[in-house]
Amino acid sequence: MSGRPRVVVATANQHKLREIRAILDEHGVEVELVAMSELGLDSPPEDGDTFEANALIKARACAQATGSVAIADDSGLAVDVLDGAPGVYSARYAGPEADDEANNAKLLAEVADVPADRRRARFVCAAAAVAPGGHELVVRGEMPGHLVDRPRGTNGFGYDPLFVAEATTDGRTNGELSPSEKDAISHRGAAFRGLAEHLPALLAVDPDTG
Repeated sequence: MSGRPRVVVATANQHKLREIRAILDEHGVEVELVAMSELGLDSPPEDGDTFEANALIKARACAQATGSVAIADDSGLAVDVLDGAPGVYSARYAGPEADDEANNAKLLAEVADVPADRRRARFVCAAAAVAPGGHELVVRGEMPGHLVDRPRGTNGFGYDPLFVAEATTDGRTNGELSPSEKDAISHRGAAFRGLAEHLPALLAVDPDTG
């Protein structure tokens, strides 16, 4: 053990774990990060109707199972003219077994008759931290932008090839940005940076966890 408090991350994704570790390091938050999968834990059903609810479902389950402070996130794409869809169903928009290509095709079909100037959308991420003592916090990050009419680029995943972030100045989609360019403006980065600012206070009220 490192002597630092343990924080369990509700993920099996090592890339996400590295990203969170880098953000916490930026803020001087010294913790031992452990992925849920390393502890043999399975993710609970994400049946909430908001990103925040789903993030809390995962974080609460991890905190209860491990006795440590737990971090989780839920994210997706919200399109204005579709009343926020695909939203929490982003990963399964075209069906429970759908892949990125199928989800993108369904989304393009949904907005096929929508003029370019009305294709406003945003990626949303809710990051949650829960302590075994019951203290919780949730931070929301957003990346506003718009949808294009065909996929462009092979980087990223999900709806990245269809989305141009407002923060970009050259019209490239997320699928055409490098990973570092995307991370600098991403909804997930914003959410976890906000979480990092408040995590020490959460650890302080549950100092014996881990």
